Parts: sequence; C-alpha cells; structure tokens
Amino acid sequence: MIKLRKAVVGAVGLLVASTALVACGDAPEDSGSDSGSQASDFLPCIVSDAGGFDDKSFNQLSYEGLKKAADELGSDFKAVESNSENDYAPNLESLVSEGCDTLVTVGFALAAATKESAAANPDLEYVLIDDAADGGDDGQTFDGKADQPNIKPLLYDTAQAAFLAGYAAADYSKTGVVGTYGGQPYPTVTIFMDGFLQGVEYYNQEKGADVKVVGWDGKNGSFTGGFEANQAATNTAAQLLDQDVDVIMPVGGPIYQGALTAIADSGKDVAMIGVDADVFNTDPNTQDVILTSVMKGMDVSTYEAIMQAGEGDLDMTPYIGTLENEGVGLAPFHNFESKVSPDLQGELDTVKAGIIDGSIPVKSYLNQ
Repeated sequence: MIKLRKAVVGAVGLLVASTALVACGDAPEDSGSDSGSQASDFLPCIVSDAGGFDDKSFNQLSYEGLKKAADELGSDFKAVESNSENDYAPNLESLVSEGCDTLVTVGFALAAATKESAAANPDLEYVLIDDAADGGDDGQTFDGKADQPNIKPLLYDTAQAAFLAGYAAADYSKTGVVGTYGGQPYPTVTIFMDGFLQGVEYYNQEKGADVKVVGWDGKNGSFTGGFEANQAATNTAAQLLDQDVDVIMPVGGPIYQGALTAIADSGKDVAMIGVDADVFNTDPNTQDVILTSVMKGMDVSTYEAIMQAGEGDLDMTPYIGTLENEGVGLAPFHNFESKVSPDLQGELDTVKAGIIDGSIPVKSYLNQ
C-alpha cells in the first residue's frame, strides 16, 4: 500500500489505497490504478483548491471522476491537495516536473495559476473546472474560447438547477422566508444564488405568492469570506435563521456544515438545500434536514475529459453542463418526499421542460 503523507477522510478516504494525496511542499508520489495492469503511459494529474479532496463537494467529485478514468485507461495518476491559495502555482509546477500529461485544476480560484502554467507549458493539456479561463481572472466573461488554447474549461450553468431548488423552497416554506448565503462572491458561487432567487420569483409569479429571499438580492448578499466550516459559516447561517428563514441554501463546499450547526442550535424546523453533490448521500449527517441538492456533474465531465485525453482526442471546446445534457440537476427529496406537496414534483418537471425549451428563461453569467 502506498504511504500517505496527508490523511484524508470521508468518501475519498475509501479510495486512498490506489493513489497518493500530498500537500504542497511534498513531491507527488506514484499512484497505481485499480486495473491490475498498466495499459497506458498517459499520466493524468489533479490539484485541489483549499477545500481538499474530502470536501464532500466539488473537489471530491472531480477527484472521483479522474480516478475512474485512470482506472479504465489502466494508467497511474497523481493528486495533490492545496492548503491555501499560495499552494496553487507551486503544486502545478511540481506536477509538471513529475511528467503529467493532463492536469485537472479544481475551482475558480485556480484560474490564474492554471493560465500561467498552461502558457509556460503549451505541450501539456489542462482541464480547468468552474472557470472559463477567459477575459481575466474575474470569471464573469465568457466568449467560448479560453485565453490559452491548451485549456479545456468545464463549466456548469447551475442557475438552471438552482431555479428548480428555489421553486421547491418557496413551495415548501411555511414562514414565507427562504435564504441563501455563500463563501465568497465568485461567479461560480453567485450563479447558484441567482438561480435560487429567480426560482422563488417565478414561483411567486405563478402562484400569486409573496415568498421572500434573504441573503441575496441579485447583487449583494451574505458571505462567510471563505470556504471553511468555521464559526463565520455558522454565524452567517444563524443570521438568516433569525430572519424567520425555514429553508436555507449554503453555497461553498464545507460551509454547509455551519448551517447544520446553526439549525441545531436554533431548535427550529429548518430544511437545507445542498449544492454540488447530492449531499444526502455524501454526508449522512444531513439526512434529517436536507430537502434536496443542486447537483453539478463534475465527476462525469471530469471522467469524460480524462478519457478523451487518454485516448489522445481531448476536445478543447468549453463544456457547459445544463439541465438538457444532465450536467446539472436537482437531487431527489429523499426523506422529505412525504413532506413536500404531492403536486410539487410534477410542477418541477414542467418547469424543467420550460427551462430546457427556452420558454422559461434563466439568466446567468454563462448565457448573458
């Protein structure tokens, strides 16, 4: 078994027998595939953002997608975790020096380091998750072409799925107040909040209701200042609950754990909406409070990109996950199925069809 230099917990911890997860400053170790034999000299690699591969969210999903592809290709892979933004460039440099052929960088925060590394290594391929690598580092411009031709962006129009979540939240709410908060006001965070707000507004329009959204008005909102499950995440959630919120959507990896604490401390009947993964499945601690989750298919899109790269046929055209191509979606209601309106799922199916055919417009930075 490979010696690990950094302990990893959660679902990813089940996978560590086949790879090595190392922090910045440690040279990446060789990792073996589960295929039993090496059929490929192709070496894919992945760098996490500061959330780490056990975040039960987008880093974890991306890791799982790369690992699955490496296993099927019969190749080794290398994975390195970042502890802070100061690790991004050094981690990429270390993987380049290790001979990686395709480098997956997870998250908007790695955009600048990815573009710099790609420019310096034009013969390598890069897969950048959650940023267009286009028009600077603000992530808010998108013309369908990355700044560097060897970067393939994987993007997700999560506003579409979050629209459905907003509609569901409005229908479920008993207080008539729902809320959302984020880690930092990055476009890949606020795209969820935009869709959620639009979904509530559409519900009000269709039902003649007056459900209010706190924590985001389309321009300004509540943010924790980072993506850690810390006291700031708990305090921010508590501030929303104090405004009579009974459905809350935290956006930003582990910050949802702050909402769990705030909900428990409040003693109120509050439902939570997860993001990125189906949090009901990735974190059993949520199962009593999780209404649904806004999902991004990062595992599938990362898997497909690495399979293409391993076969020497990576299409560098930006990928955009939508409801239509199932790159984004809404998770089941799980334990809340008996608690939501019996008509809700049918209404959501109708709204989803309208979003897909364009009759119900959903605005985001990806389609403006």
